[in-house]
Amino acid sequence: MAAILAKKLGMTQLFQEDGSVARVTVLEAGPCPVTAIRTTETDGYDAVQLAFGDIKAKNLSKAEKGHLAKANAGNLRHLREFRGEGAGSNLGDVVTVESFEIGDKLKIAGISKGKGFQGTVKRHNFSRGPVSHGSHNVRAPGSIGASAWPARVMKGIRGPGQMGNKRITQRGLTVFRIDTDRNLLLVKGSVPGPTNGLVEVRTDA
Repeated sequence: MAAILAKKLGMTQLFQEDGSVARVTVLEAGPCPVTAIRTTETDGYDAVQLAFGDIKAKNLSKAEKGHLAKANAGNLRHLREFRGEGAGSNLGDVVTVESFEIGDKLKIAGISKGKGFQGTVKRHNFSRGPVSHGSHNVRAPGSIGASAWPARVMKGIRGPGQMGNKRITQRGLTVFRIDTDRNLLLVKGSVPGPTNGLVEVRTDA
């Protein structure tokens, strides 16, 4: 398995030799230095910690600077651990897009776009109510509980509320093209999160 941190730059389309169009997401992936290695003997699990995203030194705490200095990693914003990826890695190693190959299956995790407080039609794809004969129940959810029993709204009922802004893992993506000079991964398909959002890229075994 391979793993790397990346920034989502946006989507585009590429025309192939047969004339077909491939919709791809452009990711600026790495380089990501290895800043820590977790082992079962010392930490109870196996993982590798990667750093990504330049940041000014004044915006890092003393502890963060000391932690990054151990790996000679410079000033980096994001630290993420990838479980099951520590084998063969050493502190200070740098992970790049060269760890991936065209055709690799990926699963990419990120924080989805926040859409604020939304009703049930948009949030849960509920059907709307009737719009004729003076109905006032056009976008309301309808009945959500009986009166005699349970005389309350049961837990788990889908209702209005915060939509988006949560961790999403998208599977079934494929590496379409790799640009090692500019540290770019072109992934066939859509990736969760907004433009310039941080995503975690893993190969999907």
